[in-house]
Amino acid sequence: MSSLPGRRQGKRAERFRALHRPGTPFVLGNAWDVASALVLEEAGFEAVGTSSAGLAASLGRVDAEAVALDELVQVVERITRVLQVPLSVDVESGFGPRPEDVAVCVQRVLGAGAVGVNLEDVRPGSAELLPLEEAAERVAAARGAAEAAGIAAVINARTDVFWRKVGPEEGRVSEALKRLRAYVQAGADAVFVPGAQRGSDIAQLAAQAGAPLNLLASRDLPPLAELARLGVARLSLGSAPMRAALTTLRRIAEELRGPGTYRLLTEDVLSYAELQSLVGRG
Repeated sequence: MSSLPGRRQGKRAERFRALHRPGTPFVLGNAWDVASALVLEEAGFEAVGTSSAGLAASLGRVDAEAVALDELVQVVERITRVLQVPLSVDVESGFGPRPEDVAVCVQRVLGAGAVGVNLEDVRPGSAELLPLEEAAERVAAARGAAEAAGIAAVINARTDVFWRKVGPEEGRVSEALKRLRAYVQAGADAVFVPGAQRGSDIAQLAAQAGAPLNLLASRDLPPLAELARLGVARLSLGSAPMRAALTTLRRIAEELRGPGTYRLLTEDVLSYAELQSLVGRG
């Protein structure tokens, strides 16, 4: 059952949906546990998403549905119990081979308090893209689960055409658009194309997909101001925040094992009292 009263969750779903404005991109901060979600909220993010890779790593697992659905739902419940902003959940490929499995997955994460899901078109357990018709059926199942739950959840349909470098480079925009349009027809509210980085590709995807475009932050992606000009609606951070945090931890260890000093460990860091105040809200 949801940790949020129905009306409160419904309002969060409306807030989350309203953030998706092409040409006015918002940044979805991606968390991996309660504390990271609260830090992102305190920093001013208007919405938070889970990172499947980050969450899996926090549990000692690899990415790609190595975390059980029960475990994912437990984390979502813990986060939504204390988070005040909308939460979207990366459900990867939907935790099962059939559209019915996707429906159950979406029903459960919405029941745990989420107001959005990110659903990709990779065959569960492999790097192979699903056949288009099958992928669209899974999007439709997600949409149906949201409607059955009575929540105007944002179904963000992801295609990995660019991420997996499917086919010749010159054909990826058209292949991605073919998939995205089918997902929108099946009920997707937004679309996600990780790996798209070239301005001309982004502009075409944003203009022709038929739904607000979400991209993944990366070193070679244009800055936010340029993404706005290109028509992007949302930018996800993915597992980068967790990887950056772990990199900082590794540097702290290297400093201690090297010069034996404590600069990175102690300078401009969250105090013990601040941490207790942050997580004590729950």
